[in-house]
Amino acid sequence: MSSAPTAAPAVTYTIDPAHSGAGFKIRHLMIAFIRGGFSGVTGEVIFDEANPANSKINASINATTLHTHDEKRDAHVKGADFLDTATYPTITFVSKQVIPDGKNQWKVVGDLTLRGVTKEATLQVDSAGVESKDPWGNLRTGAEATTTIKRSDFGLKFNAPLETGGVMLSDEVHVHLDIELIKKA
Repeated sequence: MSSAPTAAPAVTYTIDPAHSGAGFKIRHLMIAFIRGGFSGVTGEVIFDEANPANSKINASINATTLHTHDEKRDAHVKGADFLDTATYPTITFVSKQVIPDGKNQWKVVGDLTLRGVTKEATLQVDSAGVESKDPWGNLRTGAEATTTIKRSDFGLKFNAPLETGGVMLSDEVHVHLDIELIKKA
């Protein structure tokens, strides 16, 4: 008598904040991109390979860790004109749907909360697709995710018109996440 193969159970991972980060770029003066990022990415990923619809992502970014390599600009972006990190110190993403989109690729639809405003966002996720054992015996894997959001959707409207036409900052912000995950025992 043979039994049907059993599907592997869902696996839970914790985001390793020491080896994960979030970055962004935004067009400045209509001619170049300014880049910045955040450390302090935390959260949990439940991955169900047999039934991806059961997979879940719950992640947070510590908005106060913003860095753009310019202290004056960092203070301005952390202030009330932009992120208002004194009032909204955390950016969150909670998945609602995980859809396979190729080998080790996923579209993850979820709620992104930024500056107290929640809007739906879709992450294009590329997974490493393998686990590796670290020197301490932990199983790890990684993923990168990208999306583009509109600042105005989250109430970020600060801008200035340019003499030659256009505005100081584009509405579109390109987001890139590099995530390392530790498998929970």
